[in-house]
Amino acid sequence: MGHPGCHVLVNQAQRMSKGGDDVSDELLNDTSRGLATYLAGPQSRRQFLRRAGTVVVATGAFSSLLAACGGSDSVDEQLPTSAASTSASGSSGSASTTTSDSGSTGTPTAGGTPAANVGNVATGPDVAERRIRKLIALTEPQANVPQEYETTNLMVNLWKQLGIDVEMKVIPWEQMSDVVWYNRDKWDITAWQMVGRPERLDPDEFLYNLFHSSTAENGYNFVGYINQDYDDAAVAQRAEMDRDKRKALVYKAQEIINNDQPFLFTVYPKASYAYSSAVWDESTVVDARGLGIKNSWTFMDAAPKGNQKDMILNTLSPVTAINPLYISGGTDSWITELIWDRLMRIDKDGLPKPWAAEKVEWSSDTVVVCTLKQGMKWHDGQPVTADDVVFSFTAPQGDMSPMYKPFVSGIGEVKALDDSRVQFTLKAPNAAFETSGLSKLNLIPKHVWEPVLKDLQAKGTNAEKYQEDKPVGSGPFKFVNWKRSEEIVLEANTDHFHPPKMGRWILRDVPNVAAAVGGLQSGELNFLSDYTGDQQLLEQQLSSNKDMKMVSTTVVGFRFNAPNERRAPMGDRAFRLALATAADQTQVQTNIFKGFAEIADSHVSKALEFWHDPDLKDYSKSDIAGAKQILADAGYEWDAEGHLLYPKGQKETLKPET
Repeated sequence: MGHPGCHVLVNQAQRMSKGGDDVSDELLNDTSRGLATYLAGPQSRRQFLRRAGTVVVATGAFSSLLAACGGSDSVDEQLPTSAASTSASGSSGSASTTTSDSGSTGTPTAGGTPAANVGNVATGPDVAERRIRKLIALTEPQANVPQEYETTNLMVNLWKQLGIDVEMKVIPWEQMSDVVWYNRDKWDITAWQMVGRPERLDPDEFLYNLFHSSTAENGYNFVGYINQDYDDAAVAQRAEMDRDKRKALVYKAQEIINNDQPFLFTVYPKASYAYSSAVWDESTVVDARGLGIKNSWTFMDAAPKGNQKDMILNTLSPVTAINPLYISGGTDSWITELIWDRLMRIDKDGLPKPWAAEKVEWSSDTVVVCTLKQGMKWHDGQPVTADDVVFSFTAPQGDMSPMYKPFVSGIGEVKALDDSRVQFTLKAPNAAFETSGLSKLNLIPKHVWEPVLKDLQAKGTNAEKYQEDKPVGSGPFKFVNWKRSEEIVLEANTDHFHPPKMGRWILRDVPNVAAAVGGLQSGELNFLSDYTGDQQLLEQQLSSNKDMKMVSTTVVGFRFNAPNERRAPMGDRAFRLALATAADQTQVQTNIFKGFAEIADSHVSKALEFWHDPDLKDYSKSDIAGAKQILADAGYEWDAEGHLLYPKGQKETLKPET
C-alpha cells in the first residue's frame, strides 16, 4: 500500500483481533486521516479492499471498532464477499466503496474509465460542451454539525464514482440559510434538515408546504419541485375528513415523492437531549411524542429542585431572527413557541388542544369558532383582543409573510363575532386545520405590527427581515435580552394563564459540540438542548454521573440532501434517481449516527406510524452500477476520462457557484 496510514491501520487491526493493545484515539485519528487521503486516489479503494478486506474506522473517545483480515496474520488478496458498503471516515472526511447487489465491486471515481455496462466512451465535437460542470454540495462545518458534514462527505465520494465532478463546500448556517432561502437559483445541492415541531405531528405541513408548487417561489419548496399529480394529492388529503381515506391520499403523496426523489432522504434522527436531574425534577421533564424532551411543555413545567431557578441551554446554530412571522431554523422556533401564544397548542400526546382559546367549536366541516381566554395581556400590558386574532390570521395572507402564507391560504374569511369570539370560514374542509392552522399561527399584537407592516409594504419588502427591538407577545415567557452570537434571555411571565415554574430561560450560543457537552458536565449548562455529535459517545460520557439524564427519541423531522431543480442537471428525474441509488443510507445510520437514527424514505416520519407508507422503494444501500445504468438509460454518457456528460443535444449552460 502506498500510504503509511494504511499499513498502520491494518497492523493495529490485526493486533486488536488477537487481543492486543487498544488503539489510542490519537493514533486512530491520525490513521483515519491517512486512510481517507489514500482512498481518495483513483484506484485505491479497490486496491485497499483487495489488501485489507472490510475496514471500519470510528473516531472519538469510544473508538474501538477496527476489523481487518478476518483475524488472520496475512492480508489476503480476496475481495470482501459482503454486499454491504465499506467506509473509512475520520476527522477530515470519509471515503467509500460499495458492492452492488449485482456483485459489482464499485466503479472508478471521477477521472476513471466508465463501467463496462454503461456503453462506449463518447466521442465527437460536442463532448466538451456536454461535460457537466463541477457541482457544489453545501454543508455546515464539522465542528457544528459533524453528522451532517460526514454524511455529505460520504455522499460526495459516492457521487464522484458516477463520474460527477462534485465538491463539498463548508458554509456557516447563517450564510447557508440565506443562500438557500433567498438565492434560489444560485446553489446546486445542500445538506438540510426539517426539525420536529409540535404542529408537524400531523403530516399536512410537510405534505403541502415542502413540495406544493405554490410554495416554490419563496416558501418551503426551496428545491423548486413541480408536479401537478403531487399538488392534487397534497390538496386532496387536506380536504378529506375521513381518516382512512385521507391516509390513502397521504400514501399516494409519499409514493410520488419516492418515485421522483426531489429530496435525497438520509435518516430520521433520534434526537438526544440531556439535563441535570440535580437541578430539574425528573418527573416534570416531558418526553413529548415525536419531539423528545426539548419542547414547550418541559420549558413551562420543569420544576427546579433547589436555588437554581434558571434553565440554561445551548444552541449550536446562532439565532438569526426572533420574529413571529418568520422562522429561519429550528432554534428560532423554540423561542417563538415561548414568546407568542397560539389559539391551540399540541399536547404531550401529539394532539391539538385549546390554548389561548378557551373553546374551539366546529359548526360544520368549514366553520369553526374560537372563544378567547379572558384576561390575556400582551407583554406590554395591553389586552389581547379578538381583533388581534383576526389580524394575526390576515396579516400573512398577502406577501408580507411568505413562510406563513400557505397556512392561511385555505381560510376564506376570519372575523370577530364579539369581543372574545373569532369565526373562521374555510374555503374547503381541512382535516389538519387545528394542527397546521390554529396550532401554527402566532398571535401577534395589532397595535405593534399593523404600522410595521404598512411601513414595510411601502418600502417594497416583507416582514422576514424585520426585527423588533423588544419582541412583544402574550406567551408564557417574556423577552429580556439578546446579545447576538452570545445568549438570549427570556423570563417567566408570571401573569400568564400557564406560568412557567422556572425563573428564566437562557439560551447560549455554543458553536462546538464538545464545548456544549463540557458545559453540561461543568454546570455552565443544565440542559443540553442542541446536540449533533455522536450520541453513543454522549451516552458514555454521561454514564458515570448519576445526575446526568439522557433521553433519545425518534423525532418527526428528517435529514436529507436537497438537489436544486432550478439548475440542470438536478431538474432531471433520472439524474436525481441516480444520486439516490448511489447514496448509502445504511452507512449513515450505522457508521455516522451509530444507530441513533432510522433510515428515511419519506417526508412523513416513521415516528408517525399511522401516516407513514411502509412499502416505498428502498434506497438504503448504495448501488453504483445501478445508478450508472439509470444515467445511461436516460442518455447520459462519459468522456474518455470518465466525466459525466449530458445526453446528446444538451450542453452545460451554467458555471459552478463559488
